[in-house]
Amino acid sequence: MKVVGIIGGMGPLATVDLFGKIVNLTNAKCDNNHIHILIDNNTSIPDRTSYILGNGENPIDELVKSAKRLKDMGADFLVMPCNTAHYFYDDIVKSVSTPFISMIEETANYIKNQKIKKVGLLSTTGTINAKVYDNIFNSYNIEVIKPSDENQNIIMDLIYGIKKGTKEFDIDKIKKVLDDLGSKNVECIILGCTELPVAFNILNLSGNYIDPTEVLAKAAIKKAIN
Repeated sequence: MKVVGIIGGMGPLATVDLFGKIVNLTNAKCDNNHIHILIDNNTSIPDRTSYILGNGENPIDELVKSAKRLKDMGADFLVMPCNTAHYFYDDIVKSVSTPFISMIEETANYIKNQKIKKVGLLSTTGTINAKVYDNIFNSYNIEVIKPSDENQNIIMDLIYGIKKGTKEFDIDKIKKVLDDLGSKNVECIILGCTELPVAFNILNLSGNYIDPTEVLAKAAIKKAIN
């Protein structure tokens, strides 16, 4: 099997979530049937949203360092459990020869195969402002609907609360965001930040949600075993 390299640390819980999903979704009968996974949990990568909004350091150097470290360690291909960091995807690809699976592209392809044409997007403000999803989903003819500014602030509080280790949130506010987005005739809602599947699990929220981390995990397994 091929060796998977995870560019991690954005944040650590999201990295653990991807690792866990790859392990749990692998059809293995014993230890030796599992996939060899290398993780660079690089917590030195500057905040991606802060940079996109003009308030922080460019993370590209640390992202490339992680990609090159994983290549040197023997990774056959790379994955990255951070939606916002895919704003820098093309720059990373140019800097390292190792194949790199795009979580956004895989999610778009998955949604297209489900014949879904209109989705709601929950993500960081950086992902929204940089049009990380729009730029790829437009080529698949998938319309992307975002929350209002007020509701976006609630989602950002949830995302960064998970990063801080917060376990208690105003569930009514979050449900209102989901209801408002659902009222716009979206066919599903994308959990477009890798902290959000973690948060929804903590809050026991269920519904017609698409988890790009899970989509990426399945894509990584398929590439590793083929």
